Amino acid sequence: MLVTTTHEIVGKRIVKTVGLVMGNTIRARHLGHDMLAGLKNLVGGEISDYTKMIAECREEALDRMLAQARENGANAVVEVRFATSEMMEHAAELLAYGTAVVVEDIQE
Repeated sequence: MLVTTTHEIVGKRIVKTVGLVMGNTIRARHLGHDMLAGLKNLVGGEISDYTKMIAECREEALDRMLAQARENGANAVVEVRFATSEMMEHAAELLAYGTAVVVEDIQE
């Protein structure tokens, strides 16, 4: 499955637009990690637990979006974007969305 943030794929032609596809995940932060992150905030630097968590969230949201695209008969997703929103004090949603399409090679 081809995935891109652009509206076209070099060397491919979109022959069918399947439609909007999306995948999301909602994760809650661990209060113990929040306390450690607060301490890290005092001295600066990367909060590796949160970096790992958001990377896992992105992958899960992408996997769910691609599964929906496959189920709908697409072989590519264009214009992929991510959005986040806070659901409650210690939980956030990550949404991946794009346009599912069918592409074929351009014959030269």
